[in-house]
Amino acid sequence: MSAQYLVSARKYRPQTFETVVGQSHITTTLKNAIKTEHLAHAYLFCGPRGVGKTTCARILAKTINCERPTAETEACGTCDTCLTFNENSSFNVFELDAASNNSVDDIRALTEQVRFAPQVGKYKVYIIDEVHMLSTAAFNAFLKTLEEPPSYAIFILATTEKHKILPTILSRCQIFDFKRIQTNDIVAHLNGICIKENLVAEEAGLHIIAQKSEGCMRDALSIMDRISSFSNGHLTYDQTVEHLNLLDASFYFKQLDAVMSTDIASVLLQLESVYQRGFEGDAIINGFAEHLRDLLLCKDPKMTMLLDIPEAHKRMFFEKAQMIATEYIVSALNILNEAEINYKTTLNKRLHLEVTFIKLCYLNNVLDTSSIAEDAKKKYSQPVNNPAPAAAVATSALAAPVQQEAYQAPAPVYAPPPSVAPPPVQAQAPVSAPPQASGPSAAPPAGPSGPPKPKFGKNFLQQIQEQASQAVVPQETIALTLDIAKDLYARYIDRLKHDSEKVLQATNLASASVRINEPDEIILVCNSNIGLIYASGNTDAIRDFCKQETNNKDLRVIAILDPTAVSQAPKVQSISKSDQFDLMVRQNPLLKQLKDQLRLDIG
Repeated sequence: MSAQYLVSARKYRPQTFETVVGQSHITTTLKNAIKTEHLAHAYLFCGPRGVGKTTCARILAKTINCERPTAETEACGTCDTCLTFNENSSFNVFELDAASNNSVDDIRALTEQVRFAPQVGKYKVYIIDEVHMLSTAAFNAFLKTLEEPPSYAIFILATTEKHKILPTILSRCQIFDFKRIQTNDIVAHLNGICIKENLVAEEAGLHIIAQKSEGCMRDALSIMDRISSFSNGHLTYDQTVEHLNLLDASFYFKQLDAVMSTDIASVLLQLESVYQRGFEGDAIINGFAEHLRDLLLCKDPKMTMLLDIPEAHKRMFFEKAQMIATEYIVSALNILNEAEINYKTTLNKRLHLEVTFIKLCYLNNVLDTSSIAEDAKKKYSQPVNNPAPAAAVATSALAAPVQQEAYQAPAPVYAPPPSVAPPPVQAQAPVSAPPQASGPSAAPPAGPSGPPKPKFGKNFLQQIQEQASQAVVPQETIALTLDIAKDLYARYIDRLKHDSEKVLQATNLASASVRINEPDEIILVCNSNIGLIYASGNTDAIRDFCKQETNNKDLRVIAILDPTAVSQAPKVQSISKSDQFDLMVRQNPLLKQLKDQLRLDIG
């Protein structure tokens, strides 16, 4: 007769602290407490489901009663107390399910057992699971015993909802917060079990299982058992996605390609195909938003640590991320967020979903970042016969075009000469520029300002590589002098004057003088306290402006008060009662009518 089948969650349940996954901050603390004999009389293990709360409670109960603990403070597993514990026949460990034993009588029976000392071993351990289910009366009956139990009694309470426990109970326990298990830890644990069970599993498939479990190891093991039975011991990525009925990354990549190409027909047909598979619209919106979020994280290497995607898919995500502007991703996430919020209240949910993706199709035209559609070619004029040599465009090609500001500061007279001289231009007849489109949507012509920007599409990366292979002119750092600092400060003030809301700032900043204390430090000397306030509020903006103009990343700007400035006390001006009344009438004209009706005299 074959042995009884055990699910993986029970078969591979940790038996020592070392085998607990993802909770090293708790297991280390418990081992140190056992080693130094600083055991508390009451513990509270709280956290999400399936992260090891009850398992750690059982391991703690087994270890403290072990007759021959190891040097690593683990239970030996061979002594009499360990064997009886493994066989669930130990008289020193009592487990109580508070969900079904939550009355005062159940707690009274528990407190009666506490009075008897253990016959074998050092401690009697009482594990109360789902302790938040106890009634208020049961909690009150448990208070005295929990606060002053016998020296041999240890209580371990476990719960998923710590906020439901009375504060008087919390104050009597040492609280341990269990965290969700990381995806990589779950994948490594599942992979080890697959090796022991002779299962063939793809890492991408295990990664999907770990994501679906949401940090719960028990759920991950249950899902893996189900899929291994479905796939007959060969767990692949495709079978995992099919069995869990998920939308994988391939669908979102196809949908994104159709959206970026403004191919509305393909967008709607793909939505129809997933509708036929039984997916709801909110799941599609949420999944597409998560897909765009992963692409946004791939834009900056510093954010890649936040990615939670299979290792086999990272290259595809990184390549696709370089083909989409950051502005587009952020705007698309905003549209999807509003669509998800309004999804439950809309009547025609399918139309709501389709309109959302149609908006994403035309979002490129709004942001002016798309070059795939044929009409985008009309935005660029034909280049002149002798365009300027290629400049540094390899790094800026990935960024979305920025709209030109209404005000442009004059070019500084101290601009450094180019390190690479442009080729001589032969004299020729002037070339008439093509007619430019008028209005805010008119795009700048390509030519003297540099080669045209790469077009988003299939050959986008190839265009970037071709332009990167051309000569790149490095931007030199301008040495800061007093004249340059004064000119930069004057230009910054002139820039503020063109903004109607910042004219007052420009007026107050103009009274400050500029000094240089160190080669990289600009000092604004203010002759009044109000000038110092305005200067201090603009130091960051002035510093960023000067860094951009001089390419000096070490610039610092500070504002100080001129020590020679004499602080003047505000002049006290007297105002007559009639003048006060005139001011009040300007604010409320009815006061004059009231004065005339009552025949009042303003002295």
